[in-house]
Amino acid sequence: MRRVALVTLLILQCHILSAQVGTWRAYMSYYEPQQIVKADNYLFVLASNDLYQYNMNDQSITTYDKINGLSDSYITHIAWNKQVKRLIAIYKDANIDLVDLNGDITNISSLYSKTMTDDKTIDSLTIDGQYAYLYARFGIVKVNMQRAEISDTYTKNHPEYPHNLPTFDRSDYDKYISLVSTLKPDGPKYNYFYESKFAAGKLYTTGGYFLSGVGDFERPGAVQVWNGNDWLVYDDRLDSITGYQYIDINCIDFDPTDPSHVAAGGRCGLYEFKNGHLLKYHNQQNSLLRGAVDDNNELGNDYTLVNGIKYDSNGNLWVLNNQSKERNILMLTKDGKWENHYQQELSNTSNVSYSGLRSMIIDSRGLLWFVNSHWSNPALFCYDMSSNVLMKYNTFVNQDGTSYEVTNVYCVCEDLEGNIWMGTNQGPFMVQKSEVGQASVTFQQIKVPRNDGSDYADYLLSGVSTSSIAVDGGGRKWFCTNGAGAFLISADNLTQLQYFTTANSKLLSDNITSVSINNETGEVFFLTENGLCSYMSDASVSNSSMSKDNVYAYPNPVTHDFTGLITIVGLSLNADVKILSTSGKLIAEGRSNGGTFTWDGCDRDGKKVASGVYMVATATSDGSKGTVCKIAIIR
Repeated sequence: MRRVALVTLLILQCHILSAQVGTWRAYMSYYEPQQIVKADNYLFVLASNDLYQYNMNDQSITTYDKINGLSDSYITHIAWNKQVKRLIAIYKDANIDLVDLNGDITNISSLYSKTMTDDKTIDSLTIDGQYAYLYARFGIVKVNMQRAEISDTYTKNHPEYPHNLPTFDRSDYDKYISLVSTLKPDGPKYNYFYESKFAAGKLYTTGGYFLSGVGDFERPGAVQVWNGNDWLVYDDRLDSITGYQYIDINCIDFDPTDPSHVAAGGRCGLYEFKNGHLLKYHNQQNSLLRGAVDDNNELGNDYTLVNGIKYDSNGNLWVLNNQSKERNILMLTKDGKWENHYQQELSNTSNVSYSGLRSMIIDSRGLLWFVNSHWSNPALFCYDMSSNVLMKYNTFVNQDGTSYEVTNVYCVCEDLEGNIWMGTNQGPFMVQKSEVGQASVTFQQIKVPRNDGSDYADYLLSGVSTSSIAVDGGGRKWFCTNGAGAFLISADNLTQLQYFTTANSKLLSDNITSVSINNETGEVFFLTENGLCSYMSDASVSNSSMSKDNVYAYPNPVTHDFTGLITIVGLSLNADVKILSTSGKLIAEGRSNGGTFTWDGCDRDGKKVASGVYMVATATSDGSKGTVCKIAIIR
């Protein structure tokens, strides 16, 4: 009877949410089948360099990713071993997983972790008995799939090394591709992501570009939007409509006066979408946009570079036209008219605009900020849209007079206190809110005390190449990097709260191009070179007031098998939170991160509390009375 009463109480008292603080999620594409192998009554499918399993008996699909058991990301080859009944999956970094039909995964990391100068890339593989033979660039790797170990290696001068690499067995692919083409597991269409914005419950993303050689970009155009349940892939076969390539889409923003109206920019101009469908295409034939200039030659519509865009509150779109003659800042008004706001400070002596203008934001004062990320003229810019005044900051000296050779300025962001942050190859710098709008500023570096008994301090993330910055509902900063993963730093900038890499977490890659936050839930989205993943953090946007209708806890009830954090949401900024027993005994207490507070289910001595109903009493930061909700715990 007691369990029933507790559950009934919960349903009447609180909401139930499924996403728990501290959990990871991967958003992988399984769109393009590359290899298919039959394994008894199952099909294993390598699609878009990700893996899924199809049950031919009940038509169910099981997807695999790093969050639910795989050891890595970006699979290049798979093969089924009938004798040992295991699938071998080879990653681009030479990591190896073995997968059985029950989904159990065994990792073989010895080749991946081995330090060697030779190229470990695997180009092909064959199965013979209990062994898999991997044909690497440096030689042959013999894998015992029964014992899950590498049993031998042969260099290229070994007499058994083949003159020609074996070809893949395509018989299963040819036999089942018609069936597989109808399966379409849930996920985005593309695994590449570059820039993102989060607003109104939606994550807006672009595919960006890749650089496979000097001057060789050309990644197929992609705009993909996640609404929390489904993916909307915008029209992506636009070449036949526009007459120009649809490639290298680098920037995106949505119209605040009409969220179904979205703009994206890339290598060949500007695109407007309505509900995911192309509304209008802009290039130099029908707008003020101009083609990029190279060696004094204008390259035309095939290189009409738009790498930064931002809507203002009135629905006007501000556009950065890179590397073009007498064009840099343009505005497309809400009623479809173009205006040229050319600024000489954004161009070279030949009046050709800089090549890396991007990362536009409008701060709380209504000022437009952006950067030039190109090594030739790295800078931060502040533009007053109302007065048409531009300020350029390209002398990188900190508060101690230390000068930095910054070669890349990647991003700009405003924190909850009105300070402006920028990410560079030398780490993050901050412009204090008191200096915003001044002709010259000091690029502050936060000093973090070592707390080792000395008076020494270190600059925050000094020398860590910072590609993207986001501020969560608790005022904490997420600093994402080129090659060093992601850092979560406290609101006062002095404490490292989290540090995620591929080695210590489910992060898909240490190279992160963009980070965005759903401040309603606390979910943090990382756009990486290996795809999109997210982490459910313990901070959300705060409420101006707290009531029984917006303050609740989850999971609720807390069952005996739950091992995570109990989360209370809907709180005001820096709310005081107390967990009390029904008799009024203080069990735990603390302050919210933005609108969220988490409790580990333990008392102040670190012991798990007993079954029962616990009260969550809240108060605003100034001591005003808040509200109460209840948590049912069942041991």
